[in-house]
Amino acid sequence: MEYRRIKDQDKIGDPVNQDDLESLRGKPLLDVPPPYDKTKWKMKSIVTLALTFLTSSQAILIVWSKRAGRYEYSVTTANFLVEALKCALSLVALTRIWRTEGVTDDNRLSTTVDEVSVYPIPAALYLVKNLLQYYIFAYVDAPGYQILKNLNIISTGVLYRIILKKKLSEIQWAAFVLLCAGCTTAQLNPSSDHVLQTPFLGWMMAIIMALLSGFAGVYTEAIIKKRPSRNINVQNFWLYVFGMVFNIIAIFVQDFDAAMNKGFFHGYSPITVLMIINHALSGIAVSMVMKYADNIVKVYSTSVAMLLTAVVSVFLFNFHLSLAFFLGSTVVSVSIYLHSIGKLQR
Repeated sequence: MEYRRIKDQDKIGDPVNQDDLESLRGKPLLDVPPPYDKTKWKMKSIVTLALTFLTSSQAILIVWSKRAGRYEYSVTTANFLVEALKCALSLVALTRIWRTEGVTDDNRLSTTVDEVSVYPIPAALYLVKNLLQYYIFAYVDAPGYQILKNLNIISTGVLYRIILKKKLSEIQWAAFVLLCAGCTTAQLNPSSDHVLQTPFLGWMMAIIMALLSGFAGVYTEAIIKKRPSRNINVQNFWLYVFGMVFNIIAIFVQDFDAAMNKGFFHGYSPITVLMIINHALSGIAVSMVMKYADNIVKVYSTSVAMLLTAVVSVFLFNFHLSLAFFLGSTVVSVSIYLHSIGKLQR
């Protein structure tokens, strides 16, 4: 009889306290998972894979486009075509929106002088940053570039604090320290008298590029958030238009004789065309990731891209995966992850 009574209690379960039921009324059920959205998950997966592939192949294509250690094409013309392609892609996206949703105040291209006057500043900063991106490869290889590229996280975090008045968590500051340590470790050169593989001028170019990238990114975010309802493709369009204008000026200043005598597309190869397409799609992919995914996805993409670049460089450029580079890239990946976690916990 005692055994049957215990079995009956197991089937019925413990009685629910009425006071507990009353206390739960009106409160959200936090443990209930959100409904599964197959379409959103598919789009997030596509843009994540696209960003990872584009980021990892970006540095490889730049190095691969060189002939005998130098660029046979004009980097200013290539940079101009990147901006022109991004501008064209933004127009294509806007055309689809106009067909489906119609023309509204938020997605029309017509604008005011006050609104459009803020775009020349980030466009000029991106011009210098993008040109430095080509010249830095005289001092670093593709995997080293991917490591040093993460220095823009530090500049972005500091400028966030100064310009946008956003506080950084203790975890984020710790991530900055780890990032510096990881970048330095990855550049250690045990087989030479030089402590670091990258020369001093290469480090200076990387730091300047990181500062320009961070300032341009923070400034652009401030512009975009000033009018949140404004369509992102319209804002991108005007940014890329000024980017084209500044690159035309750079062509006249730096490569006018070569462009006039040898032609605008002199020295171009299929790899150069792929590199231009890659740069343009990378810029579009970042904005799509922020729309369909989040910062965590971007963080993982950056970390995976570093490792993919290193692995591919082993086969293409005879890059040697040293223990210092492996440890440094691991520390950098951890620091990027901690930075994203710290951002969520602020």
